[in-house]
Amino acid sequence: MTNPLIKLFAQLNATVYRMSGGRVMGRFGSSDICVVRMQGAKTGRWRDVPLMYVPNGEGVFLVASLGGAPSNPVWYHNLVAHPDIEVLVKDQTRKLRARVASAAEKASAWPKCVAAYPPYEAYQKKTTRDIPVFICDPR
Repeated sequence: MTNPLIKLFAQLNATVYRMSGGRVMGRFGSSDICVVRMQGAKTGRWRDVPLMYVPNGEGVFLVASLGGAPSNPVWYHNLVAHPDIEVLVKDQTRKLRARVASAAEKASAWPKCVAAYPPYEAYQKKTTRDIPVFICDPR
């Protein structure tokens, strides 16, 4: 279950990000944030989730790390159930389709993700779970 305080902050982050075109609350440390509009796996309701991303051509990589927790983040299940998403990067909305990277694709994508946000490497070492990487390409 998601901590209500974290959920409230995420909603605030997404709202401020949208209103400012990503100029405010558009970074986490030195990493860029995007806002992913996705459908809930169980409810089907649309929700905006601020996430770090790694640029990948016209699309993005999204890393379902949850800080190295033993289970996937809630949004992982949303993207698996409803892969058609909208990703807001700064003031540009992209219509993308998300899919979990295969082992070979992850082997190629993972070094790029770690280069963009080095703590991902420590997160992977912290958990026995293979941290999923979503490849989000234009649809």
